[in-house]
Amino acid sequence: MLLLPKFDYEEPKSLPEALAVLSELKGNAKVIAGGTDLIVNMKKGTLKPACLVSLKKVEGLRQIVREGGGLTIGSHVTVAEIAESATVAWVAPVLARSASGLGSPLIRNRATIGGNIVTARPAADLPPALMVLGAEAMLKGNGKGRSVPLDSFFTGPGSSVIETGEVLTSISIPSAPPFTGAHYVKLGHRAALEIAIVAVASRLTLYKPDGVIVDARIVLSAVAPTAIHAVSAEKALTGQRPSEELFAKAASLAVTDCSPITDIRGGAGYRRDMVNALVRRTLTKAYHDASGEKEGGA
Repeated sequence: MLLLPKFDYEEPKSLPEALAVLSELKGNAKVIAGGTDLIVNMKKGTLKPACLVSLKKVEGLRQIVREGGGLTIGSHVTVAEIAESATVAWVAPVLARSASGLGSPLIRNRATIGGNIVTARPAADLPPALMVLGAEAMLKGNGKGRSVPLDSFFTGPGSSVIETGEVLTSISIPSAPPFTGAHYVKLGHRAALEIAIVAVASRLTLYKPDGVIVDARIVLSAVAPTAIHAVSAEKALTGQRPSEELFAKAASLAVTDCSPITDIRGGAGYRRDMVNALVRRTLTKAYHDASGEKEGGA
């Protein structure tokens, strides 16, 4: 049985207090939210923080707020709350879909959106959907704050732009333009408790229901060191009229944009084949939603 190493535990009641603790410990502390990844890594010995700082008593981090046509989601909102939120389902159904496929009900009740992002796992469930939505991470440090697009947040497996002493406080999702649709598909060996072999999120915005594509976003997960945009595929779609042939071309280009590895969950060749199939599937569904009667709501 794997045992946790010894550590101190702090439970500040305000964000300034939490930031002061983190500043004082100078990188020897970790923020704990649901702990579904952090505790496992501590048991494995890959992380050995001297102190865990819990933000569960800090107000304002457990809210889902609709702002205009967009959303602000507190970093300590659980994945289950996102999956079950009527507001998220209406404004960002692609995010609700990705949340509903994370882990098991027990894990979804513990895991948080902030934790799923900050751990920066290459196969994390929520980043692909958040990236196609144009989400930004709101970071606060001792005496400063900044907003970072999720597109530039991840720097490698387990690493991000978060600096020592900073805390992810919320995720901001802008409103979607009219005639926008999005879809997310995760491929795994099992229906639950599965790490993605490949996952794809796609979003299309049309000029009008039967018009050309004015914006295309495709994000691939588990096929590179971080979740990535299929840039070549996105460029090929923009300005074109949707068709099965166009989506097939984009899917082929997406394969060239990724760099999968072979591991215990699947081979690199299999992953490339699945990128091709899932990009076509998500684009077809995104187009169907974008050209329907409902406007926006990606």
